[in-house]
Amino acid sequence: MASSPASSLISPSISPSSTCHSTRPSVTALKSLLTTTLRIATTDNRVFIGSFMGTDQLLNIILVNTEEYILGNETSRFVGQIMLPWRLVLHVEAFDQQSPSKGKARDSRALYI
Repeated sequence: MASSPASSLISPSISPSSTCHSTRPSVTALKSLLTTTLRIATTDNRVFIGSFMGTDQLLNIILVNTEEYILGNETSRFVGQIMLPWRLVLHVEAFDQQSPSKGKARDSRALYI
């Protein structure tokens, strides 16, 4: 019986959980932030608040359920799922979702870039 072309591309000895990258402290810290609300300020005077879903290979940040704010403007707009290029990111804050006062930044989890 011939194996399918797709099965020949998959190596059973290598899985995402067995790579050395998954045990790095930086990866563990990022994984702990998954689904956390982030506030991200960018170089073009915008602020995005949304749920962190991860990064891509180039370390661009992926957010869902995101609101966009322009500094100096009181209005916002819902932008949904977005990818923020890392080169635009000035500042990242993680918000504690279990805090009694919503919207309060968690000092121990705030990230400054």
